[in-house]
Amino acid sequence: MSASFRSKAPLINREISWLFFNERVLQEAADETVPLIERLRFLAIFSSNLDEFYRVRVATLNRLTDVNTKAKEFLGFSPKKILSEIKNIVVKQEKRFEYLYEHKIIKELAEQRIFIINDTQLNVSRGQFVRTYFHEKVLPDLVPIMLDLSTPEKPFPELKDRRIYFLVKLTYKKKIRYALLEVPTKSVSRFLVLPDSNNLKFIILLDDIIRYCLDELFFIFKYDNIEAYTVQLTRDAELDIDVNVSEKFIESLSKSLQRRSKGKPMRLLYDSEMPLDMISYLVSRMHLHNSVLIPGNRYHNFKDFIDFPNVGDTSLEYAKTLKLAVKDLDLGKSIFNQVAKRDYLISLPYQSFDYIIHFLRESAIDPKVAEINITLYRLAENSKVINALINAAKNGKKVNCLIEIKARFDEEANIYWSNKLEEGGVNVNFGMMAYKVHSKICLVSRYEKGQLTYYANLATGNYNEKSAGTYCDHSLFTVHRGITEDLKRLFNGLDNKEFFKGYKYIITSPLEMRHSVYDLIENEISHAREGAKAYMILKMNSLSDEEMILKLYEANNAGVKIQLIVRGMCCLVPGQVGYSEHIEVISIIDRYLEHARVWIFGNKGNEKVYLSSADWMTRNIDRRLEVSFPILDNSIKKEIRDIIDIQLNDNTKARVINATNDNKYVKRELGKSSRRAQHDTYYYLKNKNN
Repeated sequence: MSASFRSKAPLINREISWLFFNERVLQEAADETVPLIERLRFLAIFSSNLDEFYRVRVATLNRLTDVNTKAKEFLGFSPKKILSEIKNIVVKQEKRFEYLYEHKIIKELAEQRIFIINDTQLNVSRGQFVRTYFHEKVLPDLVPIMLDLSTPEKPFPELKDRRIYFLVKLTYKKKIRYALLEVPTKSVSRFLVLPDSNNLKFIILLDDIIRYCLDELFFIFKYDNIEAYTVQLTRDAELDIDVNVSEKFIESLSKSLQRRSKGKPMRLLYDSEMPLDMISYLVSRMHLHNSVLIPGNRYHNFKDFIDFPNVGDTSLEYAKTLKLAVKDLDLGKSIFNQVAKRDYLISLPYQSFDYIIHFLRESAIDPKVAEINITLYRLAENSKVINALINAAKNGKKVNCLIEIKARFDEEANIYWSNKLEEGGVNVNFGMMAYKVHSKICLVSRYEKGQLTYYANLATGNYNEKSAGTYCDHSLFTVHRGITEDLKRLFNGLDNKEFFKGYKYIITSPLEMRHSVYDLIENEISHAREGAKAYMILKMNSLSDEEMILKLYEANNAGVKIQLIVRGMCCLVPGQVGYSEHIEVISIIDRYLEHARVWIFGNKGNEKVYLSSADWMTRNIDRRLEVSFPILDNSIKKEIRDIIDIQLNDNTKARVINATNDNKYVKRELGKSSRRAQHDTYYYLKNKNN
């Protein structure tokens, strides 16, 4: 690969590409075929995504601006320039967000006789209801902080990360007082359903309940006018941890988590109706740079709208779907006895996570089971997985659990679970300081006829029953000796805090994945040069690793056909002469989160199919423990290929990723019927069981 080829290779900046992904989430909120309450929830997902983006990615770029010239040489772009571009895109997206909420969704809710009303729209009876609720539920959690204008040198109160605050201005004649008031969304519901009236439904937000009752908070002051506008600060959430202190790692992490809430301001989202003098006061007192200011709408922390109550018809939400059974895998029988005969694939969320729970519960009580090894990354709030592992330990099984406490934004929860596991007799391993363990693997050792037999579960998604209801993932049960021998060796390495090479079946990072994938790609390049049909179909959440992209460009130039399904950021640019003429990329955003990682290589007609925990991002390939595993059962291989083909044929929810990043939907050919991958996958799996 020549230096010229590398230097001219088309690449889109990963942060900008991510913003185009979040634009696709916003498209779902605009799609009038999506049920109305679900559209509101897509606005919430968009908002939550953007919060995390600022806390992590923008925070990282801000750190790099201090060494902008050196960073530009190393990264190939100017952090300052990208930050400016990010702000321009985000401001446009926030305006679209506001338009969708204020001028589309609110009006359509009204057509359904559902009204989100504010403090100025309360009549006497509803006003009295709100005041009663305020006294009983809200007032005890409110603590206004008065800001003294006469002593500007007094430190300004520390705004907590992602909390909503009112900046309150009281004016009496020419005298001005300011106050800061946190909206207690952690302890009080964001939404209050008001009494019906003439079959009309009314909902008011906690923000507006407080606005309505501000006089009850500031009654001791004289004022002619009182104004209150919301602000929300997003802070740098990256953790600075001394990786050299292993025995004190938990303590170090806990202290870093406390500091996270006081990280450097990345974005101040403010009500665009806020008067300039109030904005200026806030900026001056908080010593903020104008670059962090983002005008928003009346309501911040919109992620709370994920829990918006549906007080209307059930048609306003996606219809509930029954979980499908896996053909010939009976929850009423021993999972071990069934998996001993053949491999099984669970396709979530269409099929039930209960199969995985059943596997762990059976392991916990089966007298023949000697040992359970498992890696955990993100867990549900009331985790049945944790309960099963603790029960196994109490039943005398040796249970070894590697729990990744560095899982971003789940650190506190995972520290809590690690303590619970240790209290329950489970051997807890925290992995390695410099690497996250992101694999999703479980190995159960069971005595059969005097010898140990090994049962494995390997997955593309977490052992998390909550996300398993909304994430599209695959989970494989197998007793294949080659795979289980590889997993035994892998777990042995993790116990001794070291990585091994030379696995026969599985592909692991950080030591082997890059070169193993290169070999698989080279194999297709060789076939293409021989004149044989050569192709790859690759599905992942994100594609940003530059070396992997260059390798795909190389394969393209050799004549390999490449089809990509990338949900999130995609730094590869399709359709570019000399680089990507034979590469097509689509992204599917729909009811469920597409999360599975699937690799299909043509291999001269004898397709190689892998499932993986890893995206093609540098961190996954070089700085994490990831596991990719082959599908060796032909019937399962066909099932995965069928599901991928269904996705490639989506002409309803698939967007084309191209050089302009305009997120246009795949064009439906004249006379072609509607194809919607998630809907069609459900019925494909349902029909398989009939």
